[in-house]
Amino acid sequence: MTTAPTERATAGSFRIRPFAVSDTEEVVALWRAAGLVKPWNDPYLDIERKLTVQPELFLVAEAAASGPGSAGSGAGSTVVGSVMAGYDGHRGWVNYLAVADPERGTGLGRALMAEVERLLLERGCPKLNLQVRSANTAVIAFYERLGYRLDDAVSLGKRLIPDGPDASSASGGAADASAAPGSAAARG
Repeated sequence: MTTAPTERATAGSFRIRPFAVSDTEEVVALWRAAGLVKPWNDPYLDIERKLTVQPELFLVAEAAASGPGSAGSGAGSTVVGSVMAGYDGHRGWVNYLAVADPERGTGLGRALMAEVERLLLERGCPKLNLQVRSANTAVIAFYERLGYRLDDAVSLGKRLIPDGPDASSASGGAADASAAPGSAAARG
């Protein structure tokens, strides 16, 4: 039996919880600030699609405000991290790991990944894959510190549904696939 993501306290005053539709604008702004949005990826469509497939594996981290009324999302809290994951019965995948600039280096990226790994392990996922642009050495080092290693594999992609104006020129979708995992997660 799998459990839903719990609202967990993390390092500092962060709380990891499932994404809510009301988080959309803050999450898209976070992704844009982290450099994860590309012309061939419509972030709103990506969110819409994720909400139809394993939405419980789409998590956000919020900086919890202190005081009355700060127990839930909304007033008094700010989305400062996100991660989107999935499991197809063979492999798990991570996309859109992002942490807001002021929160980088606090352990929040590590906490988001730990929660995703916990949820995927509950589902029997034997291996988790992710993609990072090869030039993004800081993020590669972040994932290596978490125990991830380079696989002896080549990632290929093919766009089946164009999302943006540049979709037809986006090198067969390969750049699309590498845009996802946390290019900003480990910059600090």
